[in-house]
Amino acid sequence: MGQPPLLLKGHATGNDFVLLPDPEARFDVTPAQVRALCDRRTGVGGDGLLRVVPTALCPEVAEQAPEAPWFMDYRNADGSTAEMCGNGIRLFARYLVNSGLAVPGAMTVATRGGPHPMVVPEAGDVTVALAPATGPLLRAMPVVSVGDNSWNATAVTCPNPHAVVFVESLGDAGDLMSAPLVTPDSMFPAGVNVEFVVRVAPGHVRMRVHERGVGETLSCGTGAVAVAWAARRADEADGLESPHSFQVDVPGGTLWVIERADGTLELTGPAVVVAELRPSDLWWAALSVR
Repeated sequence: MGQPPLLLKGHATGNDFVLLPDPEARFDVTPAQVRALCDRRTGVGGDGLLRVVPTALCPEVAEQAPEAPWFMDYRNADGSTAEMCGNGIRLFARYLVNSGLAVPGAMTVATRGGPHPMVVPEAGDVTVALAPATGPLLRAMPVVSVGDNSWNATAVTCPNPHAVVFVESLGDAGDLMSAPLVTPDSMFPAGVNVEFVVRVAPGHVRMRVHERGVGETLSCGTGAVAVAWAARRADEADGLESPHSFQVDVPGGTLWVIERADGTLELTGPAVVVAELRPSDLWWAALSVR
């Protein structure tokens, strides 16, 4: 992997990430290297890794997102890849503006889940747009189990897979140290994020989340979007009037989700670059052979 690069650490509502700027696409990180970087005791620590790389240098996404100068190569803390990360992409875009790689305002960022339009002011909250969410074609309902408790869940894709569970109390989810059991597993062959949700008022919910490949996190951006989408449809099914804008409280702060008339979903919230750091030569050399 050569000389140690400059790394950055940041978070978006407590969902924290290691940023790896890679303007020449030199770092083809392995799952083991991602796990080492994200390890909170022996590495930098984070819920995931954001590799910042020019889209043109990534054949896997260059054709589907030619309008996006930068590709967010996102990896979960266990080294697995994901289609998108709603909190990570906001931090990614904040870094682009802070570092001068992009000017404040509108931009598009490429992901494995497709290109995402964004609005990034010089300072303040960042907004990302997601394509309309979808449920299963046959309206199949997964079952989520934690200990002796089981609930019917709403399956949502946006574009990551989610299973949304409405509960009386967020404590019903237990400690979430282990992944909840979701059946049938054939609905989510690549794993699923599970959100536990309490309705506070029309347009206002609270949630906890277990993210696949990570565990319980303080926030999940696409999870907040999935929750707002599911809550609107649950309200409508109950004959209630539901707003287009939702406040989603997570353990790490507050996110806002707006569903536009065309189904586009907009996620808004803070994103903060906390620090810059450079790994030691010896530690980086050891990482290079993993």
